[in-house]
Amino acid sequence: MARRIAVAAAFLALAAFPAALAQSPGPAAAPTGPPNVTAILEKGGQYTTFMRLMKETQQDTQLNSQLNSSFGNNGGGGYTVFAPTDNAFNNLKPGTLNSLTQQQQVSLVQGHILPQYYAMDSFQTASNPVRTQASGRDGPYTLNITSDTNNQVNVSSGVVEVRINNALFSTKPLAVYSVDKVLLPLELFGAKAPAPAPTASAGKPKKGGSSDAASGPAGSDDSASSGAASGRAVGLSVAGLAAALAYLL
Repeated sequence: MARRIAVAAAFLALAAFPAALAQSPGPAAAPTGPPNVTAILEKGGQYTTFMRLMKETQQDTQLNSQLNSSFGNNGGGGYTVFAPTDNAFNNLKPGTLNSLTQQQQVSLVQGHILPQYYAMDSFQTASNPVRTQASGRDGPYTLNITSDTNNQVNVSSGVVEVRINNALFSTKPLAVYSVDKVLLPLELFGAKAPAPAPTASAGKPKKGGSSDAASGPAGSDDSASSGAASGRAVGLSVAGLAAALAYLL
């Protein structure tokens, strides 16, 4: 009887073993696909203007496509996005975005994207200037990234400087960092060189009605007057001499 009970208990234990294995927690599943920048910004909840700009310039589609291509590729450098908050855009001078052409809006968005993945600690060894996705006639738009004594990381476009805040997402191949200012590119918003002062026209009349083009060399009028007077004096002398000879004869 005892033997039967023992055998039955063994069968019950074997039957319960697979169920116990099924209920035991396993390791967390790895992401099954590439990150989506749109979904990350939506989850952040305060990046609607930046998301709208990305959509209107089709940079969201382009970036997500590039992420798809680089996902799982060990040779891919990844991407880093600086996402300005809605307050950052609200603090711009009214009409700033509307004053930009479509291509300039593309450059503005691309100027917030680095073609390389940077974890927060890797910013400290970044080699400035750091190239962005945007480019113009003079080459790529760049940023300068520095860290202070408190290991706080700052990013500068040459027009504005802002501290990098928390990471919305940071897993290679994508890092997304929140910033409280729009990184206005120096190439679009930098101080413009002053226009050259207009030069005096060569034919512009001077005060009194004369002009440089019309006037001759210095002293030419005086020389002409003196020559005419000398000619008249010689003529009078010859006429006088002729009259004297006629009288004597």
